[in-house]
Amino acid sequence: MVKMTKSKTFQAYLPNCHRTYSCIHCRAHLANHDELISKSFQGSHGRAYLFNSVVNVGCGPAEERVLLTGLHAVADIYCENCKTTLGWKYEHAFESSQKYKEGKFIIELAHMIKDNGWE
Repeated sequence: MVKMTKSKTFQAYLPNCHRTYSCIHCRAHLANHDELISKSFQGSHGRAYLFNSVVNVGCGPAEERVLLTGLHAVADIYCENCKTTLGWKYEHAFESSQKYKEGKFIIELAHMIKDNGWE
């Protein structure tokens, strides 16, 4: 008897020819390496990367938080497949020097893995 298993279906698949970051818990694609802005960020639970855009990610409600760089309105982001909280999206920065973060995404290293083309 052959047991049929349902394969995972993600909302978006990034091209196999590009280096990508995936959810460490379920391997859903999260971001293309070309969308990486900075590796010099701090998340709630350790180091984090700042991305211009992400895929397969849901967004919670925005709330004001005082972060290391001042007051921001941020919304937690989570993996659409396994529902793990990954980081946050910057909705609004109150300091003019932080405006470049608006609309960008933080993903903590603890929740992502490198996929495709890393050597």
